[in-house]
Amino acid sequence: MSELPTGWTIRRPTLDDVPAILEMVHASDIAAVGEPDFTSDEVREELTGPNTDMARDSWLALDAEGTVVGWAYPRNTTGQARDFAEVYVWPERGEPAQRPLLALLMGRMRERAAELGHEVYEVRGAAIPTEKVYIEVLAEAGFTFLKQHARMQMPLAGVSPEVPAPPAGVVVRPVRAGDESEMRRFHAVIEEAFQDSDHPAMAFADWREQFESETGVDFAEWFVAEVDGVLAGVLQSGGTGGGDDSDEGWVKFLAVLRPYRKRGVGEALLRRAFAAYAAKGRAKAGLGVDLANPTDAASLYRKVGMTPLYQANVYRTTVTAAAA
Repeated sequence: MSELPTGWTIRRPTLDDVPAILEMVHASDIAAVGEPDFTSDEVREELTGPNTDMARDSWLALDAEGTVVGWAYPRNTTGQARDFAEVYVWPERGEPAQRPLLALLMGRMRERAAELGHEVYEVRGAAIPTEKVYIEVLAEAGFTFLKQHARMQMPLAGVSPEVPAPPAGVVVRPVRAGDESEMRRFHAVIEEAFQDSDHPAMAFADWREQFESETGVDFAEWFVAEVDGVLAGVLQSGGTGGGDDSDEGWVKFLAVLRPYRKRGVGEALLRRAFAAYAAKGRAKAGLGVDLANPTDAASLYRKVGMTPLYQANVYRTTVTAAAA
């Protein structure tokens, strides 16, 4: 592991560190994409989410003055054989912490693989194309380029809060969150619709645990689309962008079953969600999209007025489980 500058230290985070972590992450976001893209709620969720123990999985780097200049943590909410390595550092001044933090995190990934029951464990990382130093750090650690991911956004100024009319034969309504069978079908639509994509499958119990751990979940912003009485598509809001200190409505999942695609179902769900966000006074709507998605979902998002805020490269490597 690379040496830290004289006087620098690495320690575990606590929830008391959330404000300092957020300040550093915001500085990183602004340098990379021009604006903050993280909330305090999201920092807490990353520290305490499913399959994450901040006392074992996360690290902070502090400079000689005791300022938080780096943060490393994993993300594997499903418990499956794919994890995500996140390393944030203060632009330029925090770069000396990138290699040590990633090295610690990758060592922990081997332990996490064993703990979650996987002999071979895929680890992914991401970087904005302009983050040349971190891309080099990832390459040195064995990561290779996989694909690109786009963070898309649109302003909601001028979007009517009135419920838009869906195409003929399509009914869009809020999910019945208290109906267990409907919630199971909602989840099943997501899983079935994403079978031909890079989406990691998630059991119903894990999916429920994930959204129940998020802050600010509002089922009035979750929608289903029915075609001839069949639940053909769903839209799940929340997660990134949906924290209490954010003015952005966030589309976490938009899923339409294959037989009902190209019939305006996805667009109807999006426009209903945008109207709901506008009615709550949100200033913008956002989502993330895999640019390698075979359904070319990005074209739909552009059609409804969304544009890329930024694109990120996604890299991957594999590790083997640590010996018991």
